[in-house]
Amino acid sequence: MDDPLKLENQVCFALVTAARNVVSLYRPVLEPLGLTHPQYLVMLALWESAPRSLSGLAAELAMEPATLSPLVKRLEAQGRVVRARRADDERVLDIDLTDEGQALREAALEVPGAIMRRVGIDEQALVALRDGLAPFARSLGD
Repeated sequence: MDDPLKLENQVCFALVTAARNVVSLYRPVLEPLGLTHPQYLVMLALWESAPRSLSGLAAELAMEPATLSPLVKRLEAQGRVVRARRADDERVLDIDLTDEGQALREAALEVPGAIMRRVGIDEQALVALRDGLAPFARSLGD
């Protein structure tokens, strides 16, 4: 590394730029599904396991509940999820898929392939990239 303080040598800059570009890359692929990228992440988590508490979903998505709540409200307005207080503990807000939300999963199966085609990357390279980012994706503490 010729200059450790050169912008192009910074991992943080590469990650921020890549993250911004990834969201832009997903936008036209998700638009026909009526989803934004953050809404897509919520749906992915719910397709794995639903119902989930708002706080549990927020933790998995590395989001604050206050940030996640409006996303969930918009998905509810679209008829894709329902929110309900737990009968045994009204402090807990559960998020569950509607039939429409569950059915959307079938259309979303096309998303990963469409993204790989847009980037020109195969599944093996995508997995290697994801695994290489793992140390940055988990909490490193203070």
